[in-house]
Amino acid sequence: MELIRQAATDLPCDVESALRDLRAKSGGVAREVLDTILENISIAREKSLPICQDTGTPVFYVRHPQKVSQQDLRQNILSAVARATVEVPLRANAVDAVCGKNSGDNIGPGMPVILFQESDENKVAVDLMLKGGGSENATFLYKLPDRTLSAGRDLAGVEKCVLDAVYRTQGKACSPNIIGVGIGGLSGTSISFSQKQFFRRIDDVNPDENLARLEKSLLEKANSLGIGPMGLGGGPSVLAVKAGKLARHPASFFVAVSFMCWASRVKTLEVEV
Repeated sequence: MELIRQAATDLPCDVESALRDLRAKSGGVAREVLDTILENISIAREKSLPICQDTGTPVFYVRHPQKVSQQDLRQNILSAVARATVEVPLRANAVDAVCGKNSGDNIGPGMPVILFQESDENKVAVDLMLKGGGSENATFLYKLPDRTLSAGRDLAGVEKCVLDAVYRTQGKACSPNIIGVGIGGLSGTSISFSQKQFFRRIDDVNPDENLARLEKSLLEKANSLGIGPMGLGGGPSVLAVKAGKLARHPASFFVAVSFMCWASRVKTLEVEV
């Protein structure tokens, strides 16, 4: 449960540092917005309170050795989420998609999201992301070629897709944002992979030189659109762009674009077993 508490209340230092750098480049209402965000981060950390009233959907990526039971891990995670809902507290966000009833404990079909992967290491590693509803609504899936964007099946086409998503979203995903890009794969895996990019550090450099150049170009071009924090203008609106690639079927070329709000609530826990 402590992992959930930390994710909900303590913004990662690299994200906070990027926000402070952005403030130094901003003026007017943009700087005022960033001042409020930074004050909010400080209060949340000091008082161990949620950074945002929307504590999001918990998404767990779990790596474990073969000897550890997935069933036991799942049950421990569900118990921790239910307890954290009361004690942190988390907002109850698990709503039945048909009848609209809220479970009250953030547990329901498909929630929390738990993804398992076996590892050769003698430890359990849990990456947790609390994904807010506003940023989740700003998720785009493109199929290349896209005639409306004059986007072909290449990185230039990928760039057009991402910039289109940024422009259409404006500030509705609670900018400044981190943007995750999934290139290739199936429609579902592309979106999931785009969101996995949010676990990368703000200041890392993509080991793929082509993707590193793409990320740099997109960051510059997205921030030249004048959207600003919360869509109010006056400064940059993107903290980082993180892109990854998957193999694709010859007949398909998907590009998924996901947004993380400024409250990039990601944490990792590792336990030797």
